[in-house]
Amino acid sequence: MDDIPLLTTVSDGRRLALVAAGSWTVEQADELERLVDAAARQRGEPDAVAIDMRRLERLDTYGAWLFERLVREFNVAGRDPNVVGMPDQYRALLDEVSHSNRATMDRRRTNVIANALVVVGKTMASVGADLLAIVQMYGAVTAAIGRMLLHPTRFRFTSMVHHIDRVAWRAVPIILLITFLIGAIIAQQGIFHFRKFGADVFVVDMLGILVLREIGVLIVCIMVAGRSGSAYTAELGSMKMREEIDALRTMGFDPIDVLILPRLFALIIGVPILSFLGSMAALYGGGLVCWLYGGMSPEIFLGRLREAITLDHFAVGIYKAPFMAMIIGIVATVEGLAVEGSAESLGLRTTASVVKSIFLVIVLDGFFAIFFASIGK
Repeated sequence: MDDIPLLTTVSDGRRLALVAAGSWTVEQADELERLVDAAARQRGEPDAVAIDMRRLERLDTYGAWLFERLVREFNVAGRDPNVVGMPDQYRALLDEVSHSNRATMDRRRTNVIANALVVVGKTMASVGADLLAIVQMYGAVTAAIGRMLLHPTRFRFTSMVHHIDRVAWRAVPIILLITFLIGAIIAQQGIFHFRKFGADVFVVDMLGILVLREIGVLIVCIMVAGRSGSAYTAELGSMKMREEIDALRTMGFDPIDVLILPRLFALIIGVPILSFLGSMAALYGGGLVCWLYGGMSPEIFLGRLREAITLDHFAVGIYKAPFMAMIIGIVATVEGLAVEGSAESLGLRTTASVVKSIFLVIVLDGFFAIFFASIGK
């Protein structure tokens, strides 16, 4: 009989007495759940609550959690239960459970508007912290460039060349493929829709201006953010986890000079080169589609292209590339240095690096579009 869990209730309307008895263990889970739920339903009725534990025979962690849940249910309702007769051998277990996971949700007092405002507030605080970290990194990089100009021999030129090889040279095949396909798709869709109005030739104008001013550099920067930016974050994050960055500081080296500056210069040099190659590939893909799908000969395509575009269109796209490269590099390094000591943190920071870089690249492209429009470029 002692193994049967009991939780009897005695109520006189204003005072509720609960008497726990028997075995409160995991073997009695179903019965205990039913008893605790039934007792919790009376939490709003009495003015005072007492729980008598003198007849308790056995208690394990599961039973302690159920008892704690019952106590918290009464606390949420504003009824602080008075626990009496707790066996000494179970007091430490109940104290440990009581101090664990104290963050509980008051379901009765949930306010949807207040919760939404809390989420918005936390999000804005996180955005502010991210912007502050980016500005701080920009300042640190500027100071590192100043030191490099004063002492050029300290710059790790070999490291920069190595990263240019990884960022630019090894990325050429995938950049050419993606931009070629993008140019082909733009041309195909343009021909398909412009043909309804007999304006096939204006596809060349649209393709040339769109690729050189916007699509070429934007697609390349998105690809670089996903390919090289994530790699930078993962590399720096792994170094942070293995305390290699702390070791550099201990040896008297600045991680900005040793790790970040060569990577940043590699991006600033490599992204304009990739943007140029990507734009040419997109124009080639569009010209091929105009020839094979639209029946426009290469001579007509090139002639119309020369009439439609100017050097300004090409310059606008190239001018954007170094700034976008700097944004990608700074965000990647900020997220890499923010990695904590777990693989989960490394994965989250790498994902955040790619998402934030792409978002900021698109925002920066919008600012550039407004700026060049305002000066008539």
